[in-house]
Amino acid sequence: MDLDIRIGNNSLPVDIKNPFRFDISAVMNDIIEFGNKNKVALESYELDKLITRMIKGVAGCEAGCPSDAHNVVRQGFGNFKLEYVEGGILTAVQHLENSRELEIKIFPDF
Repeated sequence: MDLDIRIGNNSLPVDIKNPFRFDISAVMNDIIEFGNKNKVALESYELDKLITRMIKGVAGCEAGCPSDAHNVVRQGFGNFKLEYVEGGILTAVQHLENSRELEIKIFPDF
């Protein structure tokens, strides 16, 4: 499973080897640092909760998508626009200052 965090044209890819035992706290420092490099304070967006929720929504798609992706989209998350994309991909988009966007995508691994 892959996670891609994008701010404007810059991207931070994260490989999720085991979605059922993914330690989001171990990755959050990289995510916060990525935000700082792009002059965006990501701490206030609760990305740890959002990403964990998105992973659980997509994990298990090998048995047929969406695992729980539609429910994640229905529940929403703060000001993020959540969307299920055919093929088991979940996206979350938040508008930032200067007409940029914070976009998070979770890609299943089949």
